[in-house]
Amino acid sequence: MTSKYIVNKRDIESLLKKDKIFLSVFDKYGSPPNWHREQGFVSLTRIILEQQVSLASAKAHFNKLKSYISEITPEKLLSLSDKEFRFCQISRQKTAYLRSLSYAVNNKSLELEKFSGMEKEDIIKTLIQIKGIGQWTADIYLMFCLQHKDIFPSGDIAVIRSVLELTGVEDKEKIIRMSENWKPLRSLAAYFFWHFYLCKRKINK
Repeated sequence: MTSKYIVNKRDIESLLKKDKIFLSVFDKYGSPPNWHREQGFVSLTRIILEQQVSLASAKAHFNKLKSYISEITPEKLLSLSDKEFRFCQISRQKTAYLRSLSYAVNNKSLELEKFSGMEKEDIIKTLIQIKGIGQWTADIYLMFCLQHKDIFPSGDIAVIRSVLELTGVEDKEKIIRMSENWKPLRSLAAYFFWHFYLCKRKINK
């Protein structure tokens, strides 16, 4: 029986046979953690805060926001002033993104609970209609929250940098073509690249 999680013994064995890149990471650092987050508004809020900043900064901003309002809900975020968002170290741009998400969830134009029964292409199409949610945010939500197994987040800097460091390939289009060889386990491939990136730099996820 295939595991519902991206990281599992059977899929790891299959991916290691597909490309020696992953074997080199596995031999040095072992298998990646099974990064998983609950589906829903809180996780999507956190992923938006993680856009284009370090993991440490995003975690600090998320924790400060959570501490300030106790519970992260669309209603509570919509009640915050610009000054309160700034107090939580959230930029003007991301304030706009979080409000856009909150409005969409609040008025049910975005129903995250329905994603479990939808195709990934339809989920992406739905998410990117929200201001501040692009391909990267949609990819991360699909991987971390919905555990879709064949997503390659080509917009992720750490993934692309890891491929460069491991293979010498720096052209993004070539990397995307290379990722075709890792189907249908491209999410696991990305987890290996994140694992390599974090372990090499001794960063705690």
